[in-house]
Amino acid sequence: MFAAPIPICMELNTPAGPIDNFMVTASGLPVLVECKLWRNPEGRREVVGQILDYAKELSRWSASDLQREVSRRVEREGNPILALLREADYDVDEITFNDALTHNLRRGRFLLLIVGDGIREGVEAIAEYLQAHAGLHFSFGLIEMPIYLTEDGARLVLPRVLARTQLITRTVVATPDGQAVLDDETVVEAAHEENDPLSRINFWNEFVATLELNDPEQRKPRAGRQGYVSLSLPVPGGSTWLTVYRSEARWEVGVYLSYTRDSIGERICQRLVGDWPTIHPELGGTASVSLDKLGRSLIEDHLQTGPWTKPAEKEAALSWLRARTNDFVNVLRPRIRAALADLQGES
Repeated sequence: MFAAPIPICMELNTPAGPIDNFMVTASGLPVLVECKLWRNPEGRREVVGQILDYAKELSRWSASDLQREVSRRVEREGNPILALLREADYDVDEITFNDALTHNLRRGRFLLLIVGDGIREGVEAIAEYLQAHAGLHFSFGLIEMPIYLTEDGARLVLPRVLARTQLITRTVVATPDGQAVLDDETVVEAAHEENDPLSRINFWNEFVATLELNDPEQRKPRAGRQGYVSLSLPVPGGSTWLTVYRSEARWEVGVYLSYTRDSIGERICQRLVGDWPTIHPELGGTASVSLDKLGRSLIEDHLQTGPWTKPAEKEAALSWLRARTNDFVNVLRPRIRAALADLQGES
């Protein structure tokens, strides 16, 4: 479907940052390419989120928006996208092409390619990032392009595809405009919300900005305006995650392992609960297994402080939450990956 894309420009500006390479097919399908040197663990973890942010921004554009930004970038008047397609010997009808391009942009129908010189990223780590953008209908490719120097001084490039969407189980949820999908977990976690959105926004912005994670593959959560943030974990379908919450009504913060009912995530978490005597001391002895309002067994820990109107109490809550979030990732993430491998081996 994305065969023979035509290069349009480099460093295409978007509100999320510049896209390294932008291309489009004659049928109006956009192709976004992000190029990275695969050396920094932080860069490895964030590059997928980065290209997904570009896709999310482009999904708000029309063909006219794209034409405007491309014109600015290549300093060419008129419709440079259409002109470049025609220069490549494609007989493209302007109205049909623009309608198709706008439709594909709005639906998020992109090909997203990450190209690196020496990629070292597991497919399971990529999958959890993709699940966080289930509303976009994109295709994804992870491409390694190692460069070898020959004896005569020439360079040999051997591209190979390391991951593509066919290899990754991914759920796309489409809803009518103005509608949303709620599940049991959403209802339960919504109980942690309070009435002051500015307080929540400031709290989570500070939490995410100062959160340090030892695991280079674990992506940080996004700061939001809810009473909680979530860290995705390497389980197909995004069915297991860490919920990090705050409750101003009780001056309480906490973290617990969440999962979707009747999923592989639930089976994995049940195994972890079965290993609780071993896991408990690794989590410092203060965590526990408790039942939520739906009767699910959850591994959790929490702390109650004084009012966060006092800077010292707020910092105590944030400091504890940062440390415990990192602890939960360090202890539970490798066990989840091992449990997933066991279940896949059994099946």
